[in-house]
Amino acid sequence: MDSAFITNLILASVRMATPLIFLSLAELYSQRAGLVHIGLEGLAAIGSLAGFLVSLITGNPLLGVLAGAAVGILVNMIYAYATINLCAEQIVYGMAINIFAPALAAFIYRVYFGAGSELVQVGLMTTLSGLLGIASDNFLVRLLLDQTPMVYLAYSLVIFTAVYFNKTKSGLNYKAVGEYPKAAATLGISVVGVKYAASVICGALAGIGGAYLTTCYSTTYTDGNVAGRGFIALAAVIFGRWSAGGVLLACLFFGFCDALQIRLQVGSYGIPYQFFQMIPYIATVVVLTVIGMKKAGPKGVGKPYLREER
Repeated sequence: MDSAFITNLILASVRMATPLIFLSLAELYSQRAGLVHIGLEGLAAIGSLAGFLVSLITGNPLLGVLAGAAVGILVNMIYAYATINLCAEQIVYGMAINIFAPALAAFIYRVYFGAGSELVQVGLMTTLSGLLGIASDNFLVRLLLDQTPMVYLAYSLVIFTAVYFNKTKSGLNYKAVGEYPKAAATLGISVVGVKYAASVICGALAGIGGAYLTTCYSTTYTDGNVAGRGFIALAAVIFGRWSAGGVLLACLFFGFCDALQIRLQVGSYGIPYQFFQMIPYIATVVVLTVIGMKKAGPKGVGKPYLREER
């Protein structure tokens, strides 16, 4: 391994961690309001297609990202209504989103392009260095400037989330809903309102995480391009101990594992590439096995809120 390999690995880790950050923050906001959402994979899949189609039609990747957020919110309202209003089982409806949304995305893609269509590609979002016209081989310059605006947005959201949950009254009220909703309701906090707000935020961030894959990472859309990132994001929230800073570190770790397996596939090591593809998922299992049960999440997570029982 030479210095160029390590440099490119670090830069790739930052980029690969970005969709995980969006998805993990989506889960964090959802769980902090008492909603465990395992449907991130489905929300990211439909957001990925929406981002791809809108970017292709308009030629503007930013509009594609906004479309991914909008579609993510729309689909997540199914989950929100079922789990908040009908008090349905959250795990069941999260899995239903994982089945429904990717299938809907695949159906729309085939209807729009046809079953035997050629591979369609779109232009990716320009990096900050490209916008500024800066070209440099310096590692710090590439790390700080050779990134798309979505990378800066993801890391800014981590800072905002940390401040919001720990330093603001609204954030503390938000967390109270996930810890003990009945007590929060007695203090005048709208539990249902917070849960719906969490569902909107979760849907938007998960949709953006999916749209990132087709507007900033890959030039085309393919079935299964989310590749388990939604489930890795669930592990990142547990690994990060339900805190914004912890989630960031967890996403950087998993992003590093993902970037590493891609670069190991390129090398001539005489090992089947499928072995390297397992690295992020093995890391996820190991992390959950070692630290997954040492601390529970919000006490009210996964439990339906029945207003008449207050």
